[in-house]
Amino acid sequence: MVDATMTSRELILGRLRAALGPPPGSPGEVARDYRPAGGAVHLDVLVHRLTDYRASVHQCSDDEVAQVVDAILGGRRVVIPAGLPRHWLPDTVEALTDDGLPADEIATADGVVTAAAVAIAETGTVILDAAADQGRRVITLLPDVHICVLRVDQVVAGVPDALARLDPRRPLTWISGPSATSDIELNRVEGVHGPRNLHVVIVPRGTHHSGG
Repeated sequence: MVDATMTSRELILGRLRAALGPPPGSPGEVARDYRPAGGAVHLDVLVHRLTDYRASVHQCSDDEVAQVVDAILGGRRVVIPAGLPRHWLPDTVEALTDDGLPADEIATADGVVTAAAVAIAETGTVILDAAADQGRRVITLLPDVHICVLRVDQVVAGVPDALARLDPRRPLTWISGPSATSDIELNRVEGVHGPRNLHVVIVPRGTHHSGG
């Protein structure tokens, strides 16, 4: 029965409350059982993910890295971070050591060669943390070709494993394949925000040491 003294507002609100039923109780505890670090590492998974992202993968010994660089960038100019192991560079490349190079000079280089900090097999992501053998982020964004040398023992299973190794206070660059976007009509365009070509060179564990 409708109370004749009720206003239209009270009538409408009363009907809405009746339709909604009794108020819900307090929310229950949300489980925070995130997956921990410590997963098994499978190098073949990383290789599959990298190639699926259209990166080129090379596996060789540390002494053979220069041959790979020569095959990709021989006869051309490359930017390198100050701490890059020099035996990775063949005599056929002109190396520009980044000691504060201006952006326009970095942009004119044909490629960049760096080491890496960590790689995540599950996502095919290579992470750089600006150590001396990896350099400033800008040198990996402007040249068209990025050759990244990665040790097997730097490969981890998943994101929790990578975060356990990384220092969040360092500038981190996460790279999953060549730079690409599908913002316009879902058509993939590569090289919009960085290198169009990513080469990951995987060498055995313990064959070089990060300069960070």
